[in-house]
Amino acid sequence: MKTSQLFAFVSLLIFFSPHLKAQQNAHTDSLATKLDDYLTSAVKAGQFNGTALVAKNGQIILQKGYGWKNFSAHTLNNNNTIYQIGSLTKPFTAIIILKLQEEGKLSVNDQLSKYFSDQKGADQITIQNLLDHTSGIYNYTDDIGPEDSAIVSHPVDRQLALNVFINKDLLFKPGTKFSYSNSGYFLLGMIIEKITGKPYQQVLRQLIFAPLGMQHTGFDFINLKDTAKATGYDVFDSSHHNIAVKWDSTVTYSAGSIYSTAGDLYKWSKAIAKWEILSAASWKQAFTPNLGNYGDGWWIDTLYGNKYITHSGGLPGFMANFVYYPDKNITIILLNNFGNFGQSLVSVNMGLSAIMFSRPYLNYTVGKEAATDKHTLQAYAGTYVYNDQHTLLITFENDKLFVEDTNPQDKLPKVQLHYGNDDTFYITEANLRFQFLKDKSNHYYKLITYNSGGKDAEWLKK
Repeated sequence: MKTSQLFAFVSLLIFFSPHLKAQQNAHTDSLATKLDDYLTSAVKAGQFNGTALVAKNGQIILQKGYGWKNFSAHTLNNNNTIYQIGSLTKPFTAIIILKLQEEGKLSVNDQLSKYFSDQKGADQITIQNLLDHTSGIYNYTDDIGPEDSAIVSHPVDRQLALNVFINKDLLFKPGTKFSYSNSGYFLLGMIIEKITGKPYQQVLRQLIFAPLGMQHTGFDFINLKDTAKATGYDVFDSSHHNIAVKWDSTVTYSAGSIYSTAGDLYKWSKAIAKWEILSAASWKQAFTPNLGNYGDGWWIDTLYGNKYITHSGGLPGFMANFVYYPDKNITIILLNNFGNFGQSLVSVNMGLSAIMFSRPYLNYTVGKEAATDKHTLQAYAGTYVYNDQHTLLITFENDKLFVEDTNPQDKLPKVQLHYGNDDTFYITEANLRFQFLKDKSNHYYKLITYNSGGKDAEWLKK
């Protein structure tokens, strides 16, 4: 349910990409084949294990399962596999709020004190602030750690979550900053219940799931009795398959409790394309970006010059990523049954986007770390500059090499660089490679980065 800092990492690098020639075999391979080959490479590189769906203009181009649904049972993911989608729940919650506004039952300009007078600072916060993460309310899931696994795996009283944040001082004046908050969406679910007099889950089923025929979408994943249900892993590689701690739907509630399939989420995408459920005015409101490029339940931005709306989701054992390009009517859905907080499918989705827009792209390669001594690694360390805003810091610590970006506006996570060959390194978190170049004096003076789109940017050593 937490957003990944790696999103910033991948987004930053992909926008530096110069104009390159697409892969030479592009004219012979079908679009579906290229998408499948790319995803197969991601599976082999340990970057994806789940179900993917790519569609354009109402036609599904690729829908396919990849990897294990349950490793010990030797069952494979397919088109019907059911996954937890985490924070991809939030767009559904936001659309119900906008639907209630259309019906005159609330206004996004209502003060939170109208519904929750006990929340500290409630008279300064509006429903709109909850929708676009500008409320300043403390994020309750920040207080959940591994030591709480026995608690989160069972139903919890709603007041337990409220007690984490309801009496805390606001982090900032509402409306002045963006700070992703599951607490805000937790409150939105409770507002929906107060206004309708019905459980949150029932409202979503009546207003969205049933009308759209989303028959494989629901809430109580732990108790779901369906052979299509995926097992979630927090560690999933060639030698380890560790089943993740299951989070009960009462813990994530209206911020992240939904489970679904790629097919059901495509029905949701088609409803968005046709502006169903809501009026055109309400959809426009949802897709109008505010601080942090976040609208009402959606991130809104552009990639390759094309506007997109998106949301990701993550819980122990599961990752989800949904992207819709409204001007091109392109949908990309990725559901994955391994992962944990801080991980993301954004890198995989960007490569699929590149294919759909006939942009350059690179399939994943299976990283195999080559042996190298610590004195060699130390020589790569230093500060590499792209421009005044973007600098990569390469550090040598505990006989390992690390990379991070120092941009104060877009702090990137420190991740380990693994040596491949010929002065080229890779990271395991995304499809990114780093090549170091020597000058005539045999000193490293330049770093070239590569992403899914090929050569990315050149960074000069300071």
